[in-house]
Amino acid sequence: MLRGRLLPADPVRSARQAVKDYLRVEIGVLEREVFCVLFLDVQHRIIALKQMFRGSVTQTSVYPREVVKEALAVDAAAVVLAHNHPSGPVEPSRADEFLTQTLKTALALALVDVRVLDHPVVAGAEVCSFAERGLL
Repeated sequence: MLRGRLLPADPVRSARQAVKDYLRVEIGVLEREVFCVLFLDVQHRIIALKQMFRGSVTQTSVYPREVVKEALAVDAAAVVLAHNHPSGPVEPSRADEFLTQTLKTALALALVDVRVLDHPVVAGAEVCSFAERGLL
């Protein structure tokens, strides 16, 4: 049902709550940490949602180069980053904040020009949005 609310014709900005709900269902219940990217077109319609990296109960390795490569491969103009905290609080860690800034910098390069719109962190039923907290 939630997947149906995120059809490619739906702009993500107007469906922010649907994105949170979808992420709760998709990654909030996982026992391992995963890092996902929601790739968007110029009008912020969904191109793809991909689980890019899988890790352990407490962490996962994320490679900015791979995120940039995939964004270019699907011709994304913007992205929403997302990951879960299966064993901890929903609050973003310093490492989460650093990773977000690293990805934002890598994707914003003039030759790449992909905007990072948000980075929700999901822990069970809770979601913490970087954009809503002013962390972007």
